[in-house]
Amino acid sequence: MIGYALAFTAGDLLLQQFSQLPSLFALLILSGIAAIMARLRYRYLLFFILGFLVASAFSYYQLSDRLSTELEGLPLTVTGKISNLPDQNSRRANFELNVLESAEKLPLKLKLSWYEPTEILHVGETWQFTVKLKRPHTTFNDGGMDYERWLFSQNIGATGTVGTKNSPPIKIKDAELSIDVLRQKISDKFTARYGENLNTALVRALTVGDDNGLSFQNWDTFRITGVTHLIVISGSHIALVAGLVYFLTLQIWTRLGILRFSPPRAAALASLITAIFYALLAGYVIPTKRAVIMLGFVAIASFYQRHFSPLQSFAIALFAMLIFNPTTLLSIGFWLSFLAVALILYRVAGRLKSPPNWKNAVDIQLAVSLGLSPLLLFFFNQTSLISPLVNFVVVPIVELLVVPLALLQIPFMWLLPWFADKIFVVLDFILQWLMQGFEFASTLPNAMLDLPQPSFFTLILSSLGVLWLFTPRGIPARFLGLVLNLPLLFPVLPTLQNGEAIVTILDVGQGLAVSVQTQNHGLLYDTGARFFNGGDMGKSVVLPFFRYHGIKKLDTLLISHGDNDHSGGAYSVLEKIPITQILTSAPEKLIPYQTSRCETRQHWTWDGVQFSILSPAKTFEKDNDNSCVLRIETGKNAILLTGDIESVTENWLVENMPEKLPANVLVAPHHGSKTSSSLPFLQAVKPKIVLIPAGYRNQFHHPSKEIVARYKSLNAQIFTSANDGALEVKLNSNGVTIESLRETAGKYWQFKE
Repeated sequence: MIGYALAFTAGDLLLQQFSQLPSLFALLILSGIAAIMARLRYRYLLFFILGFLVASAFSYYQLSDRLSTELEGLPLTVTGKISNLPDQNSRRANFELNVLESAEKLPLKLKLSWYEPTEILHVGETWQFTVKLKRPHTTFNDGGMDYERWLFSQNIGATGTVGTKNSPPIKIKDAELSIDVLRQKISDKFTARYGENLNTALVRALTVGDDNGLSFQNWDTFRITGVTHLIVISGSHIALVAGLVYFLTLQIWTRLGILRFSPPRAAALASLITAIFYALLAGYVIPTKRAVIMLGFVAIASFYQRHFSPLQSFAIALFAMLIFNPTTLLSIGFWLSFLAVALILYRVAGRLKSPPNWKNAVDIQLAVSLGLSPLLLFFFNQTSLISPLVNFVVVPIVELLVVPLALLQIPFMWLLPWFADKIFVVLDFILQWLMQGFEFASTLPNAMLDLPQPSFFTLILSSLGVLWLFTPRGIPARFLGLVLNLPLLFPVLPTLQNGEAIVTILDVGQGLAVSVQTQNHGLLYDTGARFFNGGDMGKSVVLPFFRYHGIKKLDTLLISHGDNDHSGGAYSVLEKIPITQILTSAPEKLIPYQTSRCETRQHWTWDGVQFSILSPAKTFEKDNDNSCVLRIETGKNAILLTGDIESVTENWLVENMPEKLPANVLVAPHHGSKTSSSLPFLQAVKPKIVLIPAGYRNQFHHPSKEIVARYKSLNAQIFTSANDGALEVKLNSNGVTIESLRETAGKYWQFKE
């Protein structure tokens, strides 16, 4: 069974690597081949092809349920039911809506934001909204989160905002009783009784899977210490609670003397019901689904007194999840959950049994932590070095004490509130000390291991090394497992030659961030925006990009001017990356860091690549016109970074240094605004390539159609970060090459203009 499940998974995985879905004709041919394999009883090949075909059919269906281009940006009236626990505060409410009625053909599921909401939303309620929608689209960069992949795996066909000016939202119907409504009531009860604070948020996360109260900083702490799996409801939580119920039921049933069912059968049934209920209470996410399926088959086998191996339940869980939703495989949680269980089974199955003790617990924890490290490095370019130690201390506390107490507290909040309060006092004390411990551990030096993105071959080699390392004692040359991990731990990075530079215009939405790398030096020009929810593009785009490419320090951070969309991510970058100098036209934005003003005539040379500041030479009236203009030149080829300069500065540059303006590549001034890219300036630059950093369907309508037409009149090749993702320009004395990340690494579910 495990072989068939793995073959099916491999077929599904192959489909997810495609940049475009195979044609219907190709799928028809594959179906014929599958029939031949079935006839010849080549079952592994049959299941491999079936995995590919099922994933293809499912993907075709999901792509058909997306917003049409014609409806983007139009005010649309829609009636629907809120399908998840809203993430809401006074400034914004984020929620998912299952569409029930609309005049236009809309996707079945929407993800919406309501800014400055005037009502409190609850899951299960039916509302009528006027919305403006867009197709699933987000920033796309090396190392960054593929949000479009997540939207696709969740079958969300459009995102958008709720309008309130002309048509205020109307509640049509209150929520009817359901498991999600129960989750909402429990979450609200915790908040109403114990306040909106960190420990209450942790209890909500551990009981009903509501993690909306946890901040970016909290998740950073959990990630660094390697305890994220303890905060979200994982399969181990389900197994723990089910095991506890099994033990208690077994003891009680034995003493009751009821003969209709034997104590083991009654305990198995009770544990299964508990596991299902807790998984539903947690929102039935991927790890809980896997745990319930595996526990379900074990419990059924126990009930009917049949032998059912853990490996069989693992295979059935894997097959069942992918047959019903092949895109589950796109979730990182899927891989971490199933591989963690696989590592545990690999470590304990078929070995000589020894009495449970702390050494066994350490052995399993070490196997899981080290075994998942290659996968964590592949997905996140990071893994926690202190995770095994932290988890060894914390796992028993959370799973044997915190989780049972938190679940026990739920019924008592209604039945005996005073007793629930006593339980929360204990929980509050434990969680406070745990968080202090997490925060201390996260500040330890070398708590995290950051490495560049490993190749798929390196990942396979490292995984084989981990398996070899954890083979049973007596297997010869287990040290070779460490040798196979050397390419992962000591990667060989591609190097530039003298006189070469790679300039990457990162996709930061409506903003600007540019990475510049020469043979031995690095520069970052602007850092993207900061958002009111505490996130910023420095943290979510720039730093992951640096980790992906193994960039650990910068010689220069250049902040062109003080606008948020150019400087908002600076503090996150400055906190994590050693930087030798900071140049800016707005030093007041970077207090308390020591900065120098960028001024015309500043120039330097790195590894045969020349850098020149062309502006500002004086203080202009507008902040945009004071943007630092940087020219990067290799031989006869150059790129011009212009910030947000407008026609005033452009005219000054044309008049005062026309000899410095010609450049093969121009990063469009002010995101392609009408106030910039004046014709005299463009005629002086003579760009062959224009790169426009602008957000998809941004509120400023950048780039202007008039300006785009002006670029085209010069026969310039035009790229936009909204359509093309991150743009990599390679400069050397021989010429210029450019790559669009959406073109080279995009998958079939991603945005295509």
